[in-house]
Amino acid sequence: MRAAVLQQPGAPVAGTFDDPQPDDSHEVVRVVLAGLNPVDLAIASGAFGPLALPAVAGIEGIAELADGQLAYFQRPRSPYGSIAERAPVDPTRTFTLPQGLDPALAVALGVAGLAAWLPLKLRAQLQPGERVLILGASGIVGRFGVQAAKLLGAGHVVAAARNRTALEQTRALGADEVVVLEGDFAPAIKAAAGDGYDVVLDPLYGPPLEAALAAMAPGGRAVVVGAQAGTSIELPITSLRLRTIISHSNAQIPLPETRAAYEELAAHALAGRLQVPIERFALDQVAEAWTHQAASPHSKIVIVP
Repeated sequence: MRAAVLQQPGAPVAGTFDDPQPDDSHEVVRVVLAGLNPVDLAIASGAFGPLALPAVAGIEGIAELADGQLAYFQRPRSPYGSIAERAPVDPTRTFTLPQGLDPALAVALGVAGLAAWLPLKLRAQLQPGERVLILGASGIVGRFGVQAAKLLGAGHVVAAARNRTALEQTRALGADEVVVLEGDFAPAIKAAAGDGYDVVLDPLYGPPLEAALAAMAPGGRAVVVGAQAGTSIELPITSLRLRTIISHSNAQIPLPETRAAYEELAAHALAGRLQVPIERFALDQVAEAWTHQAASPHSKIVIVP
């Protein structure tokens, strides 16, 4: 079959790979499209541990199941990945799509959508009326975060990011205020805090989180979902006092809660309450898509086998 094949750590190439075979817990499905995420690049680089190569890249996709239904899936059986014509998946761990939902938007609701919804709803337990800061708001997790915060009842949402043009687009998604992360941005984050942020969604870490923590209200909760701006912070005791920092990974959440969250997101998306820009690439363009993802696009990249 055609697939995005990793022969060595780094970027995959479009090529051929042995067809997967079903077993007692996996059925072989036709992949409709696959999503590409920063985590895919990290895994392929070996950042998460040694790789068993050759392998197929990609951890999420939309598949056509044996009964003809479309479903979201993650992490096919090794050494297979999602960026291929077919993949071996556990059907008990797939999430069926509601009829009418665009598969490209459906795959965006997975890694990225859940990385916004689960931290805000389950980890931070965002309450109606609270003031929320979304760091990295121009990225896909951040864009979902702005919309999710509003859907969960946030009273005031501040979006912060580096790219001015992409940041301004978040106003149409529900951002009440924006902060450009350039130069000495800490005073601007503080000025937008009002009486302090109750909840911070952080896919950046580094200096942006330092500034956010210093501007949080007593009882504030910051949920860290990534480290795109650095892997360490300075944490004065004054920034920690009466505040909580929570580390989040989608993989930490039990399957029933993850399924329920995905179904909530899918319902919102079908109703038009969630949207993100999407760019489609053919499987033969996987090298181009990989490079584009590495440049931190402000869109969700999907690859069609």
